[in-house]
Amino acid sequence: MALGGGGTGAQGKKPKAPPPPPLPGRVDYLAKQLIGVPLDESDALTSQIQKLVLDHLDEWMASRTPSVVEARRELESAFALLRNPLSADTNSFARPWKGDTLIGIGYTLRWTDYNRVNVLALNENRDGKSRRVALSNFVPHTDQAYEFLPSPESGDFRFLVYGFRTGKSHLRLAAKLYDFDGQNLKTVWEASDVYDGKIDVDKERVVIRYLKEDEYIRETALGRKPPRYQATYKETSQGLELVEDRQVPF
Repeated sequence: MALGGGGTGAQGKKPKAPPPPPLPGRVDYLAKQLIGVPLDESDALTSQIQKLVLDHLDEWMASRTPSVVEARRELESAFALLRNPLSADTNSFARPWKGDTLIGIGYTLRWTDYNRVNVLALNENRDGKSRRVALSNFVPHTDQAYEFLPSPESGDFRFLVYGFRTGKSHLRLAAKLYDFDGQNLKTVWEASDVYDGKIDVDKERVVIRYLKEDEYIRETALGRKPPRYQATYKETSQGLELVEDRQVPF
């Protein structure tokens, strides 16, 4: 009579799970699922991509103080496999603040010109280490770029994020002024959907030139040049205060 052997041999061992694919492959796998998905239904996927990318950057930066170029290259590597219509436009900045360096590392993930999401991680470089201290997602549908304003009397770090949205005859401007006090990042001023908006920052002043959409449609239909406007803001402890909003030559 034959007796069955014990389950102690190689056949009784569970096969090892394969290692996860490298980060660019995981990001590409998720991003491909965005094709054809409306922006307002994309959060489950874009949030997974954000977590993968930022968790990797947090770990990579933890024991070093990289330059802004090094940090940006590391971010770019996460999106290396994306192909049209998918893309990730990376953007970054480094600014001295209270004896340390703040590095902003951001990206705009897009799967159409209209479907775009933004991520910005603010990191502090100190004593040979880096840590993420704040996170912003700005506004959807736009790209993102940065300008900087002087610190207010409180010494907080101030920066302006702005971008442009497609979908009409002219691009529409969105902008937010952020304030970071070392613990919290908050919005202290914002403008949205500014028709044909153009923004300039000069020291403590922000100037926005724009059109009024209804006037533009009416005047151009009549073959006339529409009025253009210029709004000037000055920086205050609370954010930005409107100083003047006047009509200017087209």
